[in-house]
Amino acid sequence: MINLITGGTGFIGSHLARELHKRGEKVVLFDIKENCEIIKDIRDDISIVKGDLGSWPEVLHAVEEKKIDTIFHTGSLLSASAEANPIAGYSTNANGTFTLLEAARLFKVKKFIYTSTIASYGIDLPAVVDEYTIQRPRTMYGVTKVFSELLGEYYNLRFGIIFRALRLPSVIGPGRGEGGLSAYSTLMISEPALGRPYTIPVKEDTVMAIQYIKDAVEALIMLRDAKGKHLKRNTYNIAGFLPKAMDIVNSVRKYLPDAVIKCIPDEKTVEIVDSWARTIDETKAKEEWGWEPKYFLDETVEDFIRELQNRRDMYAPRV
Repeated sequence: MINLITGGTGFIGSHLARELHKRGEKVVLFDIKENCEIIKDIRDDISIVKGDLGSWPEVLHAVEEKKIDTIFHTGSLLSASAEANPIAGYSTNANGTFTLLEAARLFKVKKFIYTSTIASYGIDLPAVVDEYTIQRPRTMYGVTKVFSELLGEYYNLRFGIIFRALRLPSVIGPGRGEGGLSAYSTLMISEPALGRPYTIPVKEDTVMAIQYIKDAVEALIMLRDAKGKHLKRNTYNIAGFLPKAMDIVNSVRKYLPDAVIKCIPDEKTVEIVDSWARTIDETKAKEEWGWEPKYFLDETVEDFIRELQNRRDMYAPRV
């Protein structure tokens, strides 16, 4: 099995690469940036192709030359960056998916696994969001995620490509960094773990659905490996768990009693985060391919701190 991971030297991509490598699979990373620090432990055992998702020649060449069996499309321009530069957001997120799907069609890629987001739902949401809830995103990031989901479904119906997608909550863990408006849920753990203070840009009672990176990676691999006869749709919701910002602070202080964390809400950040889906129904993923989460709040915080502190050279290198 040869896996191409777009955004492969990014957060989700690097953790996915490490897990696939651990399972004995071949991994090719495709990324516009060569952030080798975050994959230094497996760098000599995998391939890296530097390229732009919006570039036809670079994408087609990578898929053809490496004889790819499965594409994990985790690469994208995140919410804050896409809002700051909508043209770049569209080019990377929408054109990038189209280019990859065309490459999958031309070179007979067996499976295409896409990381979507609950941020694709947008406004006017019911109390509980499921796969049938209408998506009305108000950001370029959300719009391009909906476009990519629908385009993948089209390629599945029109060309028979096995396209599967997960709508993930905010994924947190070591290596996440500052990208995206939801990054505060990672930074309020990672910064104190590194001995630094952190100011949260939301209110103490702000609620956001989050998921630990190890669960996200497991879900992506499980969805790839799920038997097609059991799957009744292309796209599935993953719920994560629903802490208030202060719940995360209290959990961090169980393991880091001296952590310095305070809240100074940013009005725009609060507005956008409050618009995201919260209570997510993941029943279909559980019923159709056996999904079960392993990490909730305390398990996430404890493992996150341990991983970060044990691998400072990889996740927090000195500059």
